[in-house]
Amino acid sequence: MTDDCDGPLVLDDRDRLFDATVDTGMDLTVDIGRLTLANPVMPASGCFGPELGGLMPVGSLGAVVTKTLFADQRSGNPAHRLTESAHGMLNSVGIPSPGTAGFKRDVLPAYRAFGVPVVASVGGLTVDEYWRVVDELADADADALEVNVSCPNLEHGGLAIGTDAAAVERVVTGIAARTSIPLLVKLTPNVTSIGDVARAAEYAGATAVTVCNTFPGMAIDIRSRRPVLGNGIGGLSGPAVKPLALRLVWQAASAVDIPVVGCGGIGTARDVVEFLLAGATAVQVGTATFTHPYAMAEIVRDLPVLCADLGAARPNELIGGLHS
Repeated sequence: MTDDCDGPLVLDDRDRLFDATVDTGMDLTVDIGRLTLANPVMPASGCFGPELGGLMPVGSLGAVVTKTLFADQRSGNPAHRLTESAHGMLNSVGIPSPGTAGFKRDVLPAYRAFGVPVVASVGGLTVDEYWRVVDELADADADALEVNVSCPNLEHGGLAIGTDAAAVERVVTGIAARTSIPLLVKLTPNVTSIGDVARAAEYAGATAVTVCNTFPGMAIDIRSRRPVLGNGIGGLSGPAVKPLALRLVWQAASAVDIPVVGCGGIGTARDVVEFLLAGATAVQVGTATFTHPYAMAEIVRDLPVLCADLGAARPNELIGGLHS
């Protein structure tokens, strides 16, 4: 493994990064409802697991976000599940899940051990499954839930629940009635109006919306004349989608009064500042960690320097600061 510098990554390099991310000298805290984060940086669901704890200073992050959890065990999609694309990555993992019992027993304690807030991502293939997952997590020690409404709705032909504002409202209303912890709702980009869906989530009781999930894409092997991914299509993420995600964050932030968490192509502190200016309160980092596990820690380290250079005493001063 190598970092952005020449030569192999050695322990001393890691220790220096650990030290650099402990104390930034700037107030980086952000609030998502009643949930206060030490800084606005967290991993995107599905892009971080407890096994990465030995590779980076997880305690320097604002929060950790779990992989999406379903009520029962799921094995996910057939191989191949990942493939590179120009300036990005296509994935069709299919969200394997240990089920709620396995999550509470084996997975959640490992996330809790990092000592930062834990956001549990929940999914469902039916509206009732979302509610069942939340009911079964009632005694779990999560600080917030992120409701992944990009899951295919088997009750309506497999279209993602998040493409229908009424379905989103129904799911979130039921979840809000079942829990008192903050609710983030992760929206799909595959909608005509992200503002309409964001407003539906807000009306139903969402604390914040996460914008956005991956964009649908495809890769083809010209020799076999078959799709590269075992499931045929997958979700595109990485730097290629950043301009698209920025626009959606700006539109969502203009439509709602609750915080927006920006996600899509973020890999540097500069990217974070762009999302803050577009209206995001916090951000999630995904694909960047696959090639550079230190990306989030470096963002936390670099963000105060960039904010000061821009004349901001703290990142909060940049939120929604886009001149248009």
